[in-house]
Amino acid sequence: MTGDNAGPEGADPLSAPFRVLSTLVQSAGIAARPVAREPVHVWELSAVERIRLDDGTTFILKTADTPFTREAEVIVHASHHGVPVPTLRSVHRDPQGWLAMLMDDLGEMPEEDAPRDVGAQAAVQVHACPAMDGLPFLDAAALAALPGQALASLQQLRDTGRWTDNADVSALLEQLAEVGEQRARGTDVGPFGLCHSEFHPTSLHTGPKGTTILDWARAFNGPGLLDLASWEDTPKPLDTDALAAMIRAYVATGGTVSALANRGGLPAEVWAGGWHRVWISEWYLQQSLRWIPDPSRDTATQRTVRRHLEEAARCLTG
Repeated sequence: MTGDNAGPEGADPLSAPFRVLSTLVQSAGIAARPVAREPVHVWELSAVERIRLDDGTTFILKTADTPFTREAEVIVHASHHGVPVPTLRSVHRDPQGWLAMLMDDLGEMPEEDAPRDVGAQAAVQVHACPAMDGLPFLDAAALAALPGQALASLQQLRDTGRWTDNADVSALLEQLAEVGEQRARGTDVGPFGLCHSEFHPTSLHTGPKGTTILDWARAFNGPGLLDLASWEDTPKPLDTDALAAMIRAYVATGGTVSALANRGGLPAEVWAGGWHRVWISEWYLQQSLRWIPDPSRDTATQRTVRRHLEEAARCLTG
């Protein structure tokens, strides 16, 4: 059991103090006491643990540091609008800025990924939820600005002596910036509103009680097609045919038919695939600069960003 130490900020994400865990359990009205905690998924900015109580019951503890501290509010918002989300038992916000949530334990993740039609139906439920105040807003202007923001982050990395041998990355971002305004047209064509942003098969838990949508930490308001584009795992090459099939499945399960419409002069799947790759590349650059400024990861991150931007350029600049 972790001792009474600092919050998630720092080297150890599994560091929510035991007193905080005890407070969360008591605030939830649970009489039993925590006796063990087991890591489920851990990285620098967030941790998920299974908490075992002395009566044999289990719960999930999720802790998160900036910029992932709005998840509890998003879960409450989505729940109020009928979206199947984890059941929050109690929430703690530390003065240091980090978040801790105690949630019902849904059990182990299914061994097989959710199929496309289940994912499409879950996306329809997400996008039926109204936009939420206070979240990042990705309209056409914000989308068109992403390549320029990525270039600015790249320059800041170079100013610190990192990412210095990436002229091709700069060139790709400059090409994308030139077409940004044109290709961002149609951003507000439906679905447009609340977006999950980490919409992968691993964000869906299917069990006896149905499908629950997890991992809302990066939710934003914007074009829902970016969720559909994220369904296929990003380590895989961009497959616009698979994305087109996902969009068709989305419409077939009740999503707005306008999801099929061309935008920015491109078919929906090409537009969505290209902009998703720009969006995720800008996030990787921010992460390298601000959230996980670890030079030892630069080579791997550069390789990922380069591949994503090449895919984006094929979609948006052709």
